[in-house]
Amino acid sequence: MNKDESIRFAARYLEDLLSFFGINVAVTSTIDDDVIQLAVPSTSLNSLLIGKNADNLRALQHIVSMALVSKGAEATRVNVDVASYKQHRAERIAEKAEKWIAKIRQTGQPMTVDLNAADRRVVHKLAGDYSDIMTHSEGEGRERKLIIEKKAE
Repeated sequence: MNKDESIRFAARYLEDLLSFFGINVAVTSTIDDDVIQLAVPSTSLNSLLIGKNADNLRALQHIVSMALVSKGAEATRVNVDVASYKQHRAERIAEKAEKWIAKIRQTGQPMTVDLNAADRRVVHKLAGDYSDIMTHSEGEGRERKLIIEKKAE
């Protein structure tokens, strides 16, 4: 299954999955850096689909991803967003990261932050815009932490 077929399959699979919850919506799909982006519009069941700490969103992503793997799809990484939840969260994390970077620039002290993988990615990307700041992650699994620090001069 090529990329275009993978994108169409993923969107249709998610739509079918949501229909089991009585949610009949059109899922929009794109691909960005080999990650299939699936956007679910706002419904009365947003909180159910997102879940506590976005656990249900991650579960939906995993289910769709595994379906793609089982079909031998070229693209298998999936990002599901419900009612732009992840987009808004990324914006909030970026705002916090701006403050963290300002504090690090002022004090020179590195900062360790406990974030999930998606949030760490947001901070890594944002930090790339600063020539004097670097980031890296340490640890494994759920214990993985993000370190933000000034570059050595």
